[in-house]
Parts: sequence; C-alpha cells; structure tokens
Amino acid sequence: MKKAYFIEIKPTTEQKTKIHQTIGVCRYVYNFYLAKNKEVYEKDGSFMSGYDFSKWLNNVHTLEQDQWMKEVSSKAVKQAIMNADKAFRSFFAGKAKFPRFKKKKKQDVKCYFPKNNKTDWTVERHRVKIPTLGWMRLKEFGYLPEEAIVKSGTVSQKARRYYVSVLCEIEPQGKQPTVKNEGLGMDLGIKDFAVCSNGSVYKNINCSIRVRKLEKKLKCEQRSLSRKYQHLKKRGEKAVTKRANINKNILRVQKLHARFANIRLEYVKSVVSQVAKTKPRFITIEDLNVKGMMKNRHLSKAVAEQCFFTFKTWLKAKCIENKIELREVNRFYPSSKTCSRCGQIKKDLKLSDRVYTCKCGHVMNRDLNATINLLQAKEYIVLT
Repeated sequence: MKKAYFIEIKPTTEQKTKIHQTIGVCRYVYNFYLAKNKEVYEKDGSFMSGYDFSKWLNNVHTLEQDQWMKEVSSKAVKQAIMNADKAFRSFFAGKAKFPRFKKKKKQDVKCYFPKNNKTDWTVERHRVKIPTLGWMRLKEFGYLPEEAIVKSGTVSQKARRYYVSVLCEIEPQGKQPTVKNEGLGMDLGIKDFAVCSNGSVYKNINCSIRVRKLEKKLKCEQRSLSRKYQHLKKRGEKAVTKRANINKNILRVQKLHARFANIRLEYVKSVVSQVAKTKPRFITIEDLNVKGMMKNRHLSKAVAEQCFFTFKTWLKAKCIENKIELREVNRFYPSSKTCSRCGQIKKDLKLSDRVYTCKCGHVMNRDLNATINLLQAKEYIVLT
C-alpha cells in the first residue's frame, strides 16, 4: 500500500541555496521546453517529446551560458521535462488548457528526487536523508514512519518555508474497521460548508472572525504593494534598480496567502475526519458543477474559498481507508427541490428560500431536506 506524507523541513543555509538553485533550473528547463516546442511547431508542425528534448538538451544544445544547469541533480531536471511533456499531452487530449510558462513568484515548481541508492531517503525520527541534499531536519518529530520504504520524494518552497513530500510503501492495517448499518447524506453549500442527514452542521470557516481579519490585512498589504509599483512606474527609466521594500511586501502577501490555504486545508481535513468517525455504511454526496458556479460573479469568490474539490479528494481517500462506500449522485438530481416526505418536486424554489415548505405540510430546513434526499437516492455511482 502506497501512502504520501507531506511535512515541513528546516534546511541549513547551504541546503536552502541548493534547493533554490534546483528549483530555478527546473523552472528554466520547463519554460525552455515549452518555448522550444512552440518554435518546432511553428516551423514544421511537429511535436518534440520529453525524451527527444532531453537528448537534444544533453547532446546538441551546448551553449556555454546554459552549462550551469548541470550543477544540480539530473533526475530533477528530467522530471521537470516530463512534467512539461505531460502538460502538452493533456492539452492534445482535450483534458487541459495550453501549458503556460511558470513564474518565479508563483512558487509552483517542485524538485523531484528519486531513490538511487539504498541510503537515499533514509527516515529517522527527527530527520530524513534526501539525495544530493543530505540529512534534513523535520519540523515535526515522529510523523514519517521509520519502518516505511520511501520510493521517491519532492522538495518545494512556499513563502520562505520548505516542505518535503515523500511516497512510502507501508503495510496495510490488519484489523478491518467496523461500520454501522445506516448511511449518511452530505450536502455542500456556501452558507454552511456541509450539512449531514444526521443533523450535523459544519460552519463556513471563511465567515469566522479570524479569516475576516486576515482578509483585511491582505487587502492592506496588496494595496501597499500596488502603490509601490505605481511609484516605480512614475519614475520611468530613472527608477532605482534595488527593490528591497517591494520584495519584502511580496513576501508578506505570500505568507498571508499561504496562511489562508493552511487554514482552509486544516478545516477540510477536520471535517473529513469527523465524518469518518461516525462510521456510516455509505456516504452520498452530489456532483457539483463548480465550473458553472464560478461563472456567477456574485458567488465565484465564495465558491472558490470552500475548496470543494479538495474536500472530495480527501473524503474519497478516507472512505477507501475505512472501507466506506462513497456514492455520488448526478448534478441534475433535484435534491433541494424534492420533498423528503412525499417526493413532490417544487420547481419554483429560489436560492434565497432557506426553508423548504411543501403542499403536504412538510416544513424543514432546505439543506437538511436535501441531505435526506441524497440519503434516499436510488441512482448513483460508487467512487473507488
């Protein structure tokens, strides 16, 4: 059984320099591959695969200014090329948009380190040995299992904090978890993050005081950064080349965005854990049209902050681990418009109607009524 672990690390100054150098080379090679493929396609309409580009880069491309790329791990460079190749193939298959160049400030580049020797990726209680980087101290002790066999890992950097993600081979648990006979229906929303058929309500974390204060702070920092750029434009060519204050402001904005992401991810994990602890026989959710909801300019920000895709991914993994059947009904299933008592569909139900009132006299909270309908749904698919 394979399982991934994500943990923060504390590298030394020399290791930080090596990580920045490796990430910079991976970003440069990724962008270089995209530019080269554009050039080849405009010339003769062909496509250069990742393997062909790797051979061309090592044997044909011998520019002196690009020799610094060989100072980092060759496996990390090759993995960056294969990531770009995968992005192109996904575009040709119609699964994604055309790949874009990676920017330095977005910090979305990771350096890959496979296990080449037996001593690579050795895990101890407080540290881990990463290829070409050496021993790296962990921020949290005892999180990585020492008996697990590490296959590979990636190192990433975000807002001056460093993380490692390792893929481990662990033995499955011998004891099978026991589940109850009853099921559970879950309705995701914006007013409340999730409402369950057993009466549990999980509030929207984005409406809390802590998040609201961070949003005000982020607005101030972004406004300050925008003013600095405007002053820089007004000076024109006589502007000072040093931008220390701008870089400090960019780092403050990055830290706030990282904190937002951590708060939301931690809340999603806590909701998934609490739902799994009830041990239902099955969980039924609805296939939400998130892309369609994002087109509504009044709801797009609120929908994006809820992290529905992340919740679905974690819930699916947790259900597989605990042997719980995860059901998904069609997005056109009228869970909110159907009366959970008589089954009559109310077609004129508005989004502002928070209480469902039926002609049969049934009065119930709109979200709770939807969860009961999801629990009683007969047509669904099982996510495995």
